[in-house]
This record gives sequence, structure tokens and C-alpha cells, in this order.
Amino acid sequence: MDLFAQESAGAAPLAWRMRPRLLAEYVGQQALVGPGKPLARMVETGVVRSMILWGPPGTGKTTLAEILAAESGASLEHLSAVMAGVKEIRAVVERAQARDAHGQTTLLFLDEIHRLNKSQQDALLPHVESGLLTLIGATTENPSFEVNSALLSRARVHVLKSLDETELIDVLRRALADTERGLGERHIRATDEVLAMLARAAAGDARRALGLLETACDFARADDDGEVLPREAIEDVLGHQASAFDKQGDHYYDLLSAIHKSIRSSRPDAALLYIARFLQGGGDPLDVVRRLAAIASEDVGNADPRALPLVMSAWDAYLRLGDYEGQRAIAHAAIHLAVAPKSNAVEKAWKQAKAFVAGQPHVDVPTYLRNAPTKLMESLGHGQGYRYAHNEPHGYPAGSDHDCWPEDLPKARFYQPSEFGQEKRYGQLMAWRAELDAKADGGDA
Repeated sequence: MDLFAQESAGAAPLAWRMRPRLLAEYVGQQALVGPGKPLARMVETGVVRSMILWGPPGTGKTTLAEILAAESGASLEHLSAVMAGVKEIRAVVERAQARDAHGQTTLLFLDEIHRLNKSQQDALLPHVESGLLTLIGATTENPSFEVNSALLSRARVHVLKSLDETELIDVLRRALADTERGLGERHIRATDEVLAMLARAAAGDARRALGLLETACDFARADDDGEVLPREAIEDVLGHQASAFDKQGDHYYDLLSAIHKSIRSSRPDAALLYIARFLQGGGDPLDVVRRLAAIASEDVGNADPRALPLVMSAWDAYLRLGDYEGQRAIAHAAIHLAVAPKSNAVEKAWKQAKAFVAGQPHVDVPTYLRNAPTKLMESLGHGQGYRYAHNEPHGYPAGSDHDCWPEDLPKARFYQPSEFGQEKRYGQLMAWRAELDAKADGGDA
């Protein structure tokens, strides 16, 4: 059995073989595992509290659970909220009860805890509450939105961050030097430039960095001193790597948010950066176009009335041209929106109008604005007194008697043009028409 285990370990991926066994070997997350920090204190005291580890893939959530169990002397149970049902949870509880009778604690590592359903939760909660099980949940999703409040109240959330380039290079160097679990026996040499390329491509994910290194080492070139990892091999490996992300995860929506806020802040380069990252990660280009359409009205509005038609044209161009050429049309629209003058007057006016109507249960249309398709409706006065704007001086029926506002409803003004772009001209037109109203009503010009 030992030989089989060794053969299995030797055939295992490099990322699995290089997982830290002790907290001292753990790279990154110093705010949690550094001297005097929460998880380090748990190891020192041997008492582990229920927690939820929230962070991107490859930051070591599973590894931390295994280290905490090993260094506290507890037994570790693994379950996935996706794969395990109530039956599996009850089996864990029974084993925990047997251990508890002999004075041994049980840690339950629950992966993808955000997918826990109600029946699973009902089977688990009492035993977490009683202390029979110490829960270590792992999630890539924001626990505030995805994890049930009952569990959140019983577990402290610890945030794990993506590893930075220096930390990833440290992980890679350890793998190249480790003769027991890593690639040390091959004496592979790699320059700082090569390791930095791998680290950047891994995007904060240690597991991915080690996977890239292992693949690249298949193309290592032998020389008198062992093997060397050439830059060309890294370029070949990285040429086929996609920087994907979970399309339902936080990062997906963070990128859409970054696109929106960069355009709102009139930063075209930043907007293009986030759009490119979104698309390279597998995001749907039409999600970007939909967001651009919202931006056109919400953040540009009438400061540049061309903005919305331009976005809709980009949308149409993408559907007609296909992905490669269509992406350029999306970039075209994004740059226009970012550079265009900004106004949220349309957004504010629409919100105010909805709020106003919500507080007015009865909004009747004035009779002179009503349609009169029948003799009866005409006899009721529908349409009488309506002034056809094109027959009026300046194309405007001036005067408060024709302001189109519902009778017996307090007057309100929703749209307040800004001083930017075309909307400044709109403001001037509205002010001029207000003067015409004043004259028609017998006031001063």
C-alpha cells in the first residue's frame, strides 16, 4: 500500500504534490497566517473556530483547512455542497460523534458552501451550533449574498486574496528546488523573466502557476548543467492559455462594474482594458453592449444624443460582422461614450417621475389631449382645445393653458438639463420656451 501511495503521489500533478503541509510553508495571506494573526493563533492554541474562507481559485482554501486540521490534531472531513446530500452529512455527523466519545474533534471542510441547500443546512446547523463539528467553508462567491445568514452568524469570514507576482515566483522557485515533491531532481534552471511570465499568466492563482510550470518543463532543453527552461517554451505554453473566470462569480460582475465606472469617469483606456479582460476571460460581448446601452442613457444622456444610436449600431454591427470584427465595433462605442460629455439628467428625471407617479394614485389625461375617434368621445369634449404645435409660432403652443400637465395635479419638474455638451443647448431652448409661456400668460418677458 505504501508503494502504491508513492506511485500515486509521483504521478499526481505538481500543484497537488507541492501543497504546503505546515503553516510555515504556506505562501501568501500574511494577514491571516502571519505571526499573531488569526489562523496562526489557532495553530498555536490548537483550537480552531468555525470559519468561511472566501477568495478566488488557487489561493489555498483547501490547503488551509488541511493544515489547520493537522496542526490542531483534529480529524478532517471533506464534503462538497454540490455533490453531498443529507445522507453524506449525517454520515459525517455519526463519525464525528464516535470521535467525540473518545475526545477527538472533527473539522468539516465544506467546499462551495454558497451552494448549500435548505435540507443540507438543516442537517448541518445543529451540529455546528453544538460544537460537534467545526465548520470550514470555502467559497469563491461573496458570502454576504450567497451564504445563509444562519451559517454566517456561526462562522467568521476570512478573506483570501490572489497571490501577487512575487509570491507566485516564490511558489515556482520552491517547486523547481524541491527534490522530494517538486522538480528538484531535474535541476531545471529558469530566469527571473521566465518565472515572471508564468506568474503574470497565472493571475494570482498558485495552482494555475504550478500547472503552467509543469507543462512548460515538458519543453525544457538539456545542457551540461541539467536543463534550462527557455522563453520560447513559455510563450508556446501561454499562447493557448485562456484567462477564464466564473461567469456567475463576483469577478464577472466586478469587470462589468469597472467598465461602467471607467466610462462614467471618462477614462477610455481603462474602459478598453477591462473590456479586453472581460472578453478574454470568456465573457459574452453582448453583455458589454447591453451595459454600454445602459451607460448611454444613464451617464451620457442628452449631453450627446448620438451616444445611444451609436451603441445600438455597434450592437447590430457585432451581430452582422461576427465576433472578431464585431469586437472592434464594441470598442468604438465604448471609446465614444468615455470621451463624450456626461450628464445623468435623464436618469435623475426618470427616477423622479416614477417616484412622483407612485405617490399619485390618479393621473388623469386632460380632455384636450384625449383622442376622439367616435362622435360620443367628441361630444364629451375629447380633443377640444388642442393646439397643433406645427401651426403655432416657433412651433410651440405657449402658455400654461397648454402645458399638457394633468389637471388638479401639483406641478413638478423632473428634467433639469446639465451644462455639458448638447444638453446645454437643451437648457437654453427650455429657458426660451419658458419665456414664451410667461408672455402668453401675460407676464413679463
